[in-house]
Amino acid sequence: MMKWSASVKFLLCLVLFASGMGIGLGSSGGQVAEAATDNYRFDFGSGPVESGYTGVSAGDAYTATKGYGFNTPANMRNVSASGSGVMSDAVQFLTFGTKSNNTFNVNLSNGLYEVKVVLGNTARASVAAEGVYQIINMTGNGATDQFQIPITDGQLNLLITEGKAGTAFTLSALEIRKISNQTVTNRTIYIGGDSTVCNYYPLGSSVQGGWGQLLPSYVNNATFQVRNMASSGQFARGFRDDGQMEAILKYIKPGDYFILQFGINDTNAKNNTTEAQFKEIMRDMVRQAKNKGATVILSTPQGRATDFNTANVHQAENRWYNQSTRALAQEEGVTLVELNKLSSAYFTSIGPAATLALYMTGDSLHPNRQGAAELARIVAADLRRQGLSGF
Repeated sequence: MMKWSASVKFLLCLVLFASGMGIGLGSSGGQVAEAATDNYRFDFGSGPVESGYTGVSAGDAYTATKGYGFNTPANMRNVSASGSGVMSDAVQFLTFGTKSNNTFNVNLSNGLYEVKVVLGNTARASVAAEGVYQIINMTGNGATDQFQIPITDGQLNLLITEGKAGTAFTLSALEIRKISNQTVTNRTIYIGGDSTVCNYYPLGSSVQGGWGQLLPSYVNNATFQVRNMASSGQFARGFRDDGQMEAILKYIKPGDYFILQFGINDTNAKNNTTEAQFKEIMRDMVRQAKNKGATVILSTPQGRATDFNTANVHQAENRWYNQSTRALAQEEGVTLVELNKLSSAYFTSIGPAATLALYMTGDSLHPNRQGAAELARIVAADLRRQGLSGF
């Protein structure tokens, strides 16, 4: 029988204890991410590291041994932030763009992940990963949002990028949680649109709202997740050509829905889009999504709060290239939500004063949170009436 010295017994016990606790004895002494569980919590910046988080400074380069870090740390900077806890400091991305290699990299086993992002002090910024947008136009210091992403190559590559030119793009915290071994997203409702559709932050308490932001309250969340890729000021050509449609096409699949609503900004002279051009750009996006096997839904925008006639009837049918959207839905055989007509009927039923109360103060175009919720309710109810599941 083999005999062990006291020192060998001690080392053996230490190794067994470390193995059971998930402690890496070969680490360099820093706090190490929990690689065994595929769950990670990172606290960015040069300040104190919050309990339960792995601290990451701007100069921390990615290494395969460590399993995380910045790909090009020379293009990162530690900055302060105005929040508390993990939001008291951040890192700033000095180079950016969805195709930039200035990313924060994390080794992950292949599967489906939920990624929660907390920004630092940022006026407007977007989140990109795997070379495409994941979240569009997060606004305000400490803005928080999350998204699902399939990992198929063993690594997440993420950065904070353009939301508004000339502003800082910063990241305070990142939480990554594996939710499945599958490498496709759950069934998803993707939304494309403008400022009447998009998200506003904080998501749960913003004064202004887009109906896409409030739609999850009217969706069976056990069946669908909602990915709202709409953005303020956007028009059909910009959505198709500037990266938002690209992001949707990367992930959209059979069983998913794609709701598309444009026309308001397309009619603005600065965007140089005729109605005929608008219709064909929309047709192109419809066909691209259909080719991926998704169910496409077109929606007509609601009118202004002030679109009442002298008989107090709300009517805005001929605004914003609506006729072309209606014709396109029929020509391409896709579902149409007549949000324009349906919202007008609702506004007529409650009257001009109550309608105005659903819009931002001094603004006849943009709904407030309550108004956005009513529009989301109308959209969901009409899709349910038309037999689409999940509403």
